[in-house]
Amino acid sequence: MNSYYAFIKTIETGSFTKAAEELGYTQSAISQMVHSLEEELSTTLILRSRKGITLTPDGEEFLPYIRKICNSHRELTEKHKEMEGLQSGLIRIGTFSSVTCHWIPGLIKDFKELYPTVHFELHQGNYTEISNWIKEGSVDFGFVNSNVSDLTTIPLQKDEMVAVMPVNHPLASSTVVSLEGLLKDPYILLDEGVIHEPLMIFKQYNFEPDTQFRVYDPYAIMSMIEQGLGISILPKLLLHKCPYNIVTKSISPSIIRTITLAYKDKRVLPIASRYFIDFIIERYREI
Repeated sequence: MNSYYAFIKTIETGSFTKAAEELGYTQSAISQMVHSLEEELSTTLILRSRKGITLTPDGEEFLPYIRKICNSHRELTEKHKEMEGLQSGLIRIGTFSSVTCHWIPGLIKDFKELYPTVHFELHQGNYTEISNWIKEGSVDFGFVNSNVSDLTTIPLQKDEMVAVMPVNHPLASSTVVSLEGLLKDPYILLDEGVIHEPLMIFKQYNFEPDTQFRVYDPYAIMSMIEQGLGISILPKLLLHKCPYNIVTKSISPSIIRTITLAYKDKRVLPIASRYFIDFIIERYREI
């Protein structure tokens, strides 16, 4: 490829000497490269004179093809560098329990079938923590709820939130429970940071749940409910394959959260993270 680049640079600069300076070769080396290309194409491409250089008619004909070859080679080189970065990349993700358990394993499994040497680093927290990690650069991107400012957000999927109660609870036989009906029992709050969808709905209707417990681990909440310590409102996705003997009921009015992917500036993210973001969007985004 050196002879192709030498020819293009010589035409661009109008001089073998200037082309040599820009490409880091001697003038004679550039001249030899161009001569080698002429031999390869069995023609004369450049006329040399005291006034400088000019393209021959054949040179004019070949020039656009040689430019195209050089441009394609540059693109190939860039893609190779990109793929090397992808193959050895580390993807840092901020995530919360339900996504960690029920989305991430399958996503990683399928992605690693395409790029088996990519590594993953998962940081689990609540909505507020994840948003802050993204903003400060501790993670490349993360999963949050829809109410996040100063970040690019892409809604992926809606998730119903349901009432969770012991199997012997008086409302366990109901098809749907009212929000007001959940005020009579001790409420176990899943701490999700500043934004908490159930509390926002309670406040909207001027209700005040009897919050006796604030817990960070949703599976601990399920265990507490199983022991009859109270009730809670949890995302439906989190309760998929639930290992506890508890009951879930739809709520009226319904409470919906939107699982959202968020990042700060995709352009500066590692190539592996950019690919994984696109992979996730293709898999989950609601049309």
